[in-house]
Amino acid sequence: MSRSVKAHILLILITLIWGANFAVIKSALADISPLFFNAVRMSLAAVVLAVIFYRELSRLTAGAVRAGCLVGFFLFIGNELQTSGLKYTTPSKSAFLTGVSVVLVPVLLAVFWRRGINRLTSVGVVLAFVGLYLLTVPASTGAGLSLRSMNHGDLLTLGAAVVFALHIIFIEHATQNHRWQQITVVQVGVTALLMILTASIGEKVSVVWSSRVLWGIGITGFLSLALAFAIQAWAQQFTPATHTALIFTLEPVFAWLTSFIFLGERLGGRSGLGAACILAGLLISEEKASAESRGSLPITPRCLRNMVRSSPSASHSRSEQAFSPSDTCFKAA
Repeated sequence: MSRSVKAHILLILITLIWGANFAVIKSALADISPLFFNAVRMSLAAVVLAVIFYRELSRLTAGAVRAGCLVGFFLFIGNELQTSGLKYTTPSKSAFLTGVSVVLVPVLLAVFWRRGINRLTSVGVVLAFVGLYLLTVPASTGAGLSLRSMNHGDLLTLGAAVVFALHIIFIEHATQNHRWQQITVVQVGVTALLMILTASIGEKVSVVWSSRVLWGIGITGFLSLALAFAIQAWAQQFTPATHTALIFTLEPVFAWLTSFIFLGERLGGRSGLGAACILAGLLISEEKASAESRGSLPITPRCLRNMVRSSPSASHSRSEQAFSPSDTCFKAA
């Protein structure tokens, strides 16, 4: 088996792990409050990353610390909203809604930074927003765009998608000016600290140390972090950026599959059509971003997002390729 084939298989494997995180966390939340769960798993992630990048700790610059604190704040807000939302919505809906952060990036860049949006990206954005409507707004009530008709968990997850889109924009700037290893360690450490400080304030902490809670912490705090990071760093050396982008768009699909298999979740016809529209929008946006990223500047690996979310995540090239706004690092689940 060639290295290229092995690399493709391994990238699909870690994408499956990231997608499965949604079902894993949904199951764990039956026995643990969401904010406390985030605090524990993110603390584990911070320790693991500090061990992986221990050489970078002595080289930290003041600029990297400031930038890491900023993106860590966005990562904290996004993860808290997403995990809290997952308590009230389904894993597959959470995955598809979170994925919208990718197509929100060009919209936010156009609104706040006056960046242009090309035609192909516009198509992806429109498809994603049509999908959002079909996935979140009930058909029976004729409620239109009324927020009152929408599921509370869906609204929290949409809020997380907006925050993750901002995180993608600011992480791009941070990793262009500082070593991404340093940004990674600082932002996850800051996120963990903020989660620890706010867990007892934002909710009534409750936990039953069941097997699904322990597995949830282990899988989302370690397996989808350290293992996925190591695999992706190797595999993307032998995988074209366009292939990698297409593989990563399978994440919400894997989230739906694992949720269906292990939790018995089913998407109805309307929700399924909405999910398909979102996936089509992601495919168009990711393909466009991958084509534009060839030959550009060094970037941070996409797995930086996914290793700290329930996923998910938040994106697409090797650790020394160009960063594009669709690089969905830290999209959390």
